[in-house]
Amino acid sequence: MRKSTVAIVGRPNVGKSTIFNRLVGERISIVEDTPGVTRDRIYAKAEWLNTDFNIIDTGGIDLSDEPLLVQVREQAEIAIHEADVIIFLVNGREGITSADEEVAKILYRSNKPVVLAVNKVDSYEMQHLIYEYYALGFGQPFPISGTHGLGLGDLLDEVVKHFPDRSNEIEDEDRIYFSLIGRPNVGKSSLVNAILGVDRVIVSDIEGTTKDAVDTSFTREGRDFTIIDTAGMRKRGKVYETTEKYSVLRAMKAIERSDVALILIDADTGIREQDKKIAGYAHDAGRAIVIVVNKWDTVESSQDAMKEFEQEIRKQFQFLSYAPIVFLSAKTKKRLHTLLPKIVMAGENHAKRVKTNVLNEVIEDALAVNPTPSIKGQKLKILYTTQVAAKPPTFVVFVNDPQLMHFTYERFLENRIREAFGFEGTPVNIYARRRN
Repeated sequence: MRKSTVAIVGRPNVGKSTIFNRLVGERISIVEDTPGVTRDRIYAKAEWLNTDFNIIDTGGIDLSDEPLLVQVREQAEIAIHEADVIIFLVNGREGITSADEEVAKILYRSNKPVVLAVNKVDSYEMQHLIYEYYALGFGQPFPISGTHGLGLGDLLDEVVKHFPDRSNEIEDEDRIYFSLIGRPNVGKSSLVNAILGVDRVIVSDIEGTTKDAVDTSFTREGRDFTIIDTAGMRKRGKVYETTEKYSVLRAMKAIERSDVALILIDADTGIREQDKKIAGYAHDAGRAIVIVVNKWDTVESSQDAMKEFEQEIRKQFQFLSYAPIVFLSAKTKKRLHTLLPKIVMAGENHAKRVKTNVLNEVIEDALAVNPTPSIKGQKLKILYTTQVAAKPPTFVVFVNDPQLMHFTYERFLENRIREAFGFEGTPVNIYARRRN
């Protein structure tokens, strides 16, 4: 089921990032272990009273070359597009400013629930500061302190009350949900149009709906597919196309709802750092991945050139060694027929389950070829292995002592499992557990 999204909106220096960090707690990390992958601070998961939701810090969307009020306005517009509930943050020590009123005007038109939070109310004695904020017209203001963590429980209780009811959203298990992610101008819209065989992406964008994305469904050779967030790809203008962080935010939301993520790379401009960052999000989220090199018509498309480009991808995306690579041109439809079979394969492998007895036979054969290592005189013993989840396939190896499972041996077991069962296109998780 899709998670609700909360956006924190307000003029600069009211403490948006402090509140964001408070709400996500220790869950956010800036740098990932995977080489070449850094995590952006703009979008994270949070949880309150067993309800998981996503949270956006609009302050992280930097439009620094714009005048201040334009920045505030653009950030508020982004929140309105993306969020189910908006936290409107003001500074209790400074009173209502013209910038606060500017944000309020935009939020009045949003048709989204708005919860007003008055920050920097650092003690009970300062509670009287909230009363003037009733004038903004958003009902009861909630006094909070980002620095001391005061009042956040009451604020979140109110926020969660406004989440849309998603209990009726049941996803079709046999349908493959996939998204196209990548830098602006790599040809996402063109590829959607080529796949669908129409001149443009047609969307039913109904004002005031809480859906954060309009998806496009189609059937091909008896198989049902849904392309996630075709509406997001059609957005234009400065914020939507040139703000790198905004495109990352949009990609992360699409990834979360996908089975398969297509990482689009522009054959003409080659691999950029942002390609690796976006691919890292999809890998991190445990989604199946297909790497798509688009605009193959614009370069010398010989077999040698293809092999060379593939080697460069493997070098730059070492953490995606399992992902198949497709070369095509959305514009001329050259090699387009090779894409859907790869999406189907990745989607099926992502959802694949293997029988425990067959799995343990594979592990026994692996142990015969490469016996378990010893560390400081202690030998690792593998007792049995079982698959505990799919999407992505996740295996638990029960052992005498998890500390003895070296990552190189874990990788060896993963390679043997992949050889035996396929799993091309999907990450595979392996965890060592002590048997009780």
